[in-house]
Amino acid sequence: MKRRTALKLVAAPAILGLVRPAGAQGKEKITFAHLLDPAMDAAVWAITAGKVKSDLITIEPRGLVIPALIQATATKQFDVIMTAVIGIPPAIARGLELRMLSAVLQTAPGGEGGGVWVKKDSPIKDPRELKGKTLGSYGLRSTGYLYVRAALAKRYGLDVKLEGGDIKQVEIQAPNLPGALGAAQIDAGTLIHSQAFRAAESGEFRNIAETGAILNELYGPLVSAVNIGFPERLKAKPDAYKEFGRMFKESLAYLHANRTEVFEAVGKQANVSPKFFEWWYDRTTTVPAIMGPQQAAAVTKGWEIGKEFGMIPTVPDVQPLIWENAPTS
Repeated sequence: MKRRTALKLVAAPAILGLVRPAGAQGKEKITFAHLLDPAMDAAVWAITAGKVKSDLITIEPRGLVIPALIQATATKQFDVIMTAVIGIPPAIARGLELRMLSAVLQTAPGGEGGGVWVKKDSPIKDPRELKGKTLGSYGLRSTGYLYVRAALAKRYGLDVKLEGGDIKQVEIQAPNLPGALGAAQIDAGTLIHSQAFRAAESGEFRNIAETGAILNELYGPLVSAVNIGFPERLKAKPDAYKEFGRMFKESLAYLHANRTEVFEAVGKQANVSPKFFEWWYDRTTTVPAIMGPQQAAAVTKGWEIGKEFGMIPTVPDVQPLIWENAPTS
C-alpha cells in the first residue's frame, strides 16, 4: 500500500532490501549502517542493485535513524557506520577508538536543505522574530542542528544556547516534526532532507532562513557526517576496507552518470519524486566518498564551531583520526 505523501511530510524510510550479488559465498562481508533516508538509498543503489561489484567483498547496507546510528557507533555493531562529525570528539574522549574513512555529507555550493520552516500563514517573517518562540529540531545535539544554531547566531545575532537563550528549543523525533509544525505545536522547525523538499512542494510552509547558504559564506562547505571504522577491524582486513571505499565511491560515480535510472528506481520504491534527488544532490549536499584535505579541514571547522557553541570542550587533531588508507581523491 502506498503511503500518502502530500501533507504528511514524513521522512521516507530506507526501503531498498539488502541484495547480495550472485556468487557472494566466500566473500568478506562488510556491514554498513547509514542514515535512514532515500537520499542515502540512492548513494548505495548501484551496490545493492549489483551495478558496482567486487570479487573480494559484499556490502550489506542498512538505514538507521540518528539515535540508532549513535548507539551502533558506541557498540561497534557494524563494520562501517555513518557517524555525525560532532559526535566523534565525545566518543574518543570516552575511549572509543575509531578512524574516519570518508566524508558522507558535505554542504553543496547552493547551501539549501538546512532551512528553518514556519507555516505559510505564520506571522514570523524574519529569524529574529523567533525570540521567545519555540523551535523544533530532529536532534538538539546533532551536527546539522549545531550548524543551524551557528547560522542563526552569526547572521541574526540570536542567543542560541540550548538552555536560557533567546529561543525555546525542543527535540522532536524527525518523522513527527512536520506534523508538530503543521499543528502549531511549535512555531518553527528544522526539517530534514526529504521533509524539506516536501514542505516546499506542498506550499503549506515557508523557509525563513537558509542556514547552509549562510555558513557557506562564512566557512565554506562544512561536513556533517563521515563513515567510520574501528582500528582493530581495519588492521585485520585492510584490503576489504579499501574495497569498501572503492565501491562506495564508484556507487556515487554511477549515480551521477545514471541519474535518471537511479532516481527513478529509488523514488518509485520510496514513493518520493525523482525531483527530490535532483534537488538534494544538486542544491543541498555532496557525498564526497573521500577524506581529502578539504574534507579534513571542514571536519576541523565543524569541531571548532562545536567548541564555540558549547558542544565539545576541545578540538582534536584530525589527522590521527583519519585511516591511513582512506581515499583522498
